[in-house]
Amino acid sequence: MAALAVVAAIGLIVDDRVLVGAPIWFKPFKFAVSFAAYGLTLAWMLARRATPSRVGVWASHTVVAAGIVEMAVITGQTVRGRRSHFNIETPMDRALFVVMGLTIVVLWVGTLVIALLMFRAHLGDRAATWAIRLGLLLALVGLLLGGLMLSPTPEQQAAGALRTAIGAHSVGIPDGGPSMPLTGWNTTGGDLRIPHFVGMHALQALPLFLYGIEALAGRLPRLRSERVRLRLVLVAAGFTAALVALVTWQALRGQALIHPDGATLGALGVIVAATTVGTFAALRRPAGDTPGGPPAPPHTSDPAPSPATTAPEFTA
Repeated sequence: MAALAVVAAIGLIVDDRVLVGAPIWFKPFKFAVSFAAYGLTLAWMLARRATPSRVGVWASHTVVAAGIVEMAVITGQTVRGRRSHFNIETPMDRALFVVMGLTIVVLWVGTLVIALLMFRAHLGDRAATWAIRLGLLLALVGLLLGGLMLSPTPEQQAAGALRTAIGAHSVGIPDGGPSMPLTGWNTTGGDLRIPHFVGMHALQALPLFLYGIEALAGRLPRLRSERVRLRLVLVAAGFTAALVALVTWQALRGQALIHPDGATLGALGVIVAATTVGTFAALRRPAGDTPGGPPAPPHTSDPAPSPATTAPEFTA
């Protein structure tokens, strides 16, 4: 996937074709980076288990195989100058879109199996264990939210058997309109890729959040308490779940991320206030903890790579 990202980046430079309002190699580039980071993060999580299992190996290979098939279709359609997602214009386009749908289901099941293994394993202290588990659960939700894009738009429903596409990223506007730089998210209507992105990135965000807490523990003695770190992880997970719900609601109402209305801003204010209260409550010194105790041991005692190498990627 990393090599394919390089190929797609070259394609962005040398191929000036545009598809649905974006450079044609932009989607293969985003998906290649996404799969590379996704696989590396899952590998890091599985490496934290004391004993490898055949089920874990099977699930890992399943995720890899699904990613390869997905990227083969996306890249092949890019070379042909065709849309990979939602395209049912020809029998071949329809068949490839169905294959992509099936591979995502397989990938989700493989990730679910990995999540179940993480719930049965000891992955470090409680804060580290729950950062990994909750990150996986939110990532599974984010993957499921991608299914909202498969609903036919009113225009597609009106076209009936003559429609050439089924589903869309956008809500309230056609795909391919004005968009944000880098992400490509719509700036004039709802975009269902946003909750999909936020949910999936909890996979990296929660472990990285815990790494940040542990990095500060040397300067802030309160963070040396495992109980405090666990509470902060739970608050961060709650904030992320609420944010996923908020951006899903916003997108389904056909509202652009950068143009929130009063209801969206009010809901965001409630989430921020609740998170702030939760953070202050989490930072209270637990009963029985000794102030200024020894620094918290890093929860990466194994030689596995850190998820810090899995920087946030772009998903479409």
